[in-house]
Amino acid sequence: MEVKPKIIFGYIMHKRLFPKINSFNYRIYYLQLPLSQINSSLENKFFKINHWGLLSFYNRDHGYRNNENLENWARNTLKKHHITRADGEIILVTMPRVLGYVFNPISFWYCYSQTGTLRAIICEVNNTFGESHSYVCAHNDQSEITSKDTLEGIKSFHVSPFLEREGVYKFRFAPKNDSMGVWIDLYDAQGQKKLITTLTGKTKEWNQDHLFHAFWRYPLVTFKAIFLIHWQAIKLFIKKIKFVPKPIQLKNKTTRTTK
Repeated sequence: MEVKPKIIFGYIMHKRLFPKINSFNYRIYYLQLPLSQINSSLENKFFKINHWGLLSFYNRDHGYRNNENLENWARNTLKKHHITRADGEIILVTMPRVLGYVFNPISFWYCYSQTGTLRAIICEVNNTFGESHSYVCAHNDQSEITSKDTLEGIKSFHVSPFLEREGVYKFRFAPKNDSMGVWIDLYDAQGQKKLITTLTGKTKEWNQDHLFHAFWRYPLVTFKAIFLIHWQAIKLFIKKIKFVPKPIQLKNKTTRTTK
């Protein structure tokens, strides 16, 4: 396993299958940051850590939502769910702040063993109501997670006002040295596939030129993310998709896949 900070350039696709089809597909970029290397050595003319920059990363955007060490949160989350074999490097894949602003619908924490095998992924989900929830994806026996594996978890977090807080997610992951793939399907309470989400991309070397390219080729990408969420909500409203009032968030803000 290659443990280096990188930039991921790719696409996100989201498709609702019923009662009416609604989909979107747009370009995006993510940062791939080993937790052990999130420090001032990553900084350059365009990117800053915990202070303002054209692009920046703040500890308080993740985990406990303060300036506490992010690895502590990740290790404590794994411990809470009795995952002991993910004792190596943890790599966070997330969107940066752009001109000081960020909205991350989802970030991924890839948790490896000391021998470099993938043992768990924490999917940190945020909604537009300022709430967050993390799905801890791991095999019951903590065996290696491969691209052929599907992990299932109960939907426990309200994200969209046009989707009930029910059903099952099916997760699949394929992180490689030169690419990344994530596939998340939502099945409703009757077992029918309702929603498809994919995130795929190619990794590029972490350097000032690629960060500059990301900033200008994908301008205001985090503003675009929040805009598209509201634009899709308008489209669903026009299509007369049932509106679902926001329930009270569950007290347990982390849940683990069931198989």
